[in-house]
Amino acid sequence: MTDPAAVATAATFAAVFIALWIGHTVGDHWVQSSCQAAHKGLPGRVGRLACTRHVLGLTATKAAVLAPVALVLGLDLGAAGLIVGFLLDAASHWWADRRTTLAALARTCGKAEFYSLGTPAHPAHPVTAEGTYAPTIGTGAYALDQSWHTLWLGAAALIIAAL
Repeated sequence: MTDPAAVATAATFAAVFIALWIGHTVGDHWVQSSCQAAHKGLPGRVGRLACTRHVLGLTATKAAVLAPVALVLGLDLGAAGLIVGFLLDAASHWWADRRTTLAALARTCGKAEFYSLGTPAHPAHPVTAEGTYAPTIGTGAYALDQSWHTLWLGAAALIIAAL
């Protein structure tokens, strides 16, 4: 027979993950300012501050989405799980969004060509009818960025549900 507590924890994990994922997509695409997006990968203080502002807004968005989900569904979320989960998620997001870090990880994992997919650096980059580069949002860097964030959203949801 399945342990009811384990089933409740699994259901909590699923609900928390979905809420965090919704908050992530809204925060990463709607809440993040153009300035943050353009500057968060820059070296030095300017880049670190832009990335920090982005992650603070993103984390607040995730919390704003999770709060009503937890209230409506009656989820029993502990303070320790919320603190550790949100800190882990924020730190992993900040690390990846500094850009050079994720690019270096992609190179280390043999994903450098995929990382450059959809950019002028890729040998098969998209082109216009005139043969010039055709900008696209569908890049390998974006796909790797989003999958990295999803991995850590899952870890954060597990911690939030389990602690």
